[in-house]
Amino acid sequence: MKSAPNRPGRCESGQVSTPDIAIPSHMLPADGRFGSGPSKVRPESVRALADHAVDYMGTSHRQVTVQFVVAELRNGLSELFAAPDGYEIILGNGGATGFWDCATFGLIEQRSHHLSFGEFGGKFVKAAAGAPHLDEPSVAESEPGTHPELVAVDGVDAYCYPHNETSTGVMIDPARPDDADAITLVDATSGAGGLHFDPLATDVYYFSPQKALASDGGLWLAMVSPAAVERIERIHASGRWRPASLDLKLALDNSRKDQTYNTPALSTIFLTGQTVSWINDNGGLPWAAARSAQSADHLYGWAEQSPVASPYVQLDSQRSRVVGTIDFDNSVDADVITEVLRSNGILDIGGYRKLGRNQLRIGMFPAVDPDDVLALTACIDHVIEHIA
Repeated sequence: MKSAPNRPGRCESGQVSTPDIAIPSHMLPADGRFGSGPSKVRPESVRALADHAVDYMGTSHRQVTVQFVVAELRNGLSELFAAPDGYEIILGNGGATGFWDCATFGLIEQRSHHLSFGEFGGKFVKAAAGAPHLDEPSVAESEPGTHPELVAVDGVDAYCYPHNETSTGVMIDPARPDDADAITLVDATSGAGGLHFDPLATDVYYFSPQKALASDGGLWLAMVSPAAVERIERIHASGRWRPASLDLKLALDNSRKDQTYNTPALSTIFLTGQTVSWINDNGGLPWAAARSAQSADHLYGWAEQSPVASPYVQLDSQRSRVVGTIDFDNSVDADVITEVLRSNGILDIGGYRKLGRNQLRIGMFPAVDPDDVLALTACIDHVIEHIA
């Protein structure tokens, strides 16, 4: 692991001292938002929301004006993911973090197996381990910057792992283990809408929309297979206690009516639908994934050519195409780069703090223009040249 205890640009207290470096305006990206979540929200989506403020916002979520938008979103996601026959789109409040709790009550029957290779996969493990009605989960871990292999495990009924680990920039292609009686749950929070996948490889493809789908938070959405629906209904019928706000049977029933059990953030639903429509209108998931891949190819190619930077994830097949993590050697302080860029209007590219590396983390979701990623790397070079 690269460390920099005496990084240039730090005061004796260890705090970053930000040099006064002005980047020429012609070098700057058109939009300086590269956050990995919350991510860039397209201005066009916000303007569309403003245009509908008087007939959509501030009304009941059970009225037809809102149900129509929910229906558009559910249909749009089915189109985006090429949902197989029998698969449904359901939604509820609380984000992916809330969905982990929903899954412990309504999808995991007795014991789950998890791939844990970053902060968010690890949090689902904690949720399952803390559920008193479930057995201790099985967990496969790997070194940071990699992912473990997905293999069948005896005695489990649910396999759980992220499509894209937002904290480390590691991705894994969704697949099923050779276990016909289990279901597969894929956390797609930073991958949904920006990465290719085979929908038939998943039973529950769930996500929050504040990353690749360029929306706000507070909502979870999931594409569920017939096997997942059967599991939800069977656990519900068993009488297992669960809070109503975490009851997937209630979420399923309400989603079929194009609504949620309790009041959702209407702006989040609207903004998510805008992004889904934008992607579908431009060629769907192949177009969006190619757009993110173009950004990723440039970012990793730039890092490989840099004398001071390198991709954190060593295997190209595991490098995320939507969240890029870039290490720097000890001659450069990534925190200084982050603060100088922020002072020039380039935002939210700092590394994930708990990872503890001299690193930048860059969101390359479909809403981020690949030309802006190109401009970003030129700006990083400009800053390094002036602080070296």
